[in-house]
Amino acid sequence: PRVIDVYESLRARRAELASGLDDVVRARLFLAEVIEGADRESERCFRETLGAIRAAFGRKFARLFGGGRADLVVAERAGSSPGIEIVVEPPGKRLQSLSLLSAGERALAATALVFALLEVRPSPFCVLDEVDAALDEANVSRFTEVLQEAASKGQFIVVTHRKGTMEAADALYGVTMEESGVSKIISVKIGEASQAARREETA
Repeated sequence: PRVIDVYESLRARRAELASGLDDVVRARLFLAEVIEGADRESERCFRETLGAIRAAFGRKFARLFGGGRADLVVAERAGSSPGIEIVVEPPGKRLQSLSLLSAGERALAATALVFALLEVRPSPFCVLDEVDAALDEANVSRFTEVLQEAASKGQFIVVTHRKGTMEAADALYGVTMEESGVSKIISVKIGEASQAARREETA
């Protein structure tokens, strides 16, 4: 006697589930379209940004090395996302991977890439820790020139022991020990110190 009631209940339940399934299918198609659009947009942004960084990297590399050329290459990898390879050609050398360079050349190439990234996507401030440690005096001079140009667009805090880099700074901060076991923080504004020295010379 209750078969008709059970049938009507099951039919209503089936209609409810079918409606829910339609909603899920529509949502799945919508999400697939959104993901596809996001993938296209991220690919476009990646290619656009990579192109700008490649151009900037080539300029900074040639400036820091006094010639040569450098590039960023998309390296396809089976079964995983593609990576970026740094390929450089210092003056007088053939095109080679970054890993084959000397320590000083690697440091200079990496610095060129950092400055290229900052040119394309500026940052309000940047901390560089001993990036000039492996450089010789000629390279330190070129490094400070590029650093001063970049400093016009943002603030740089550079941890260094190199005299050439310190001479290019606007202010120096350090720690000294006038008494045994007592550290004292000192700071010098280079511009003010230079003016004071000139006044002493003329007096």
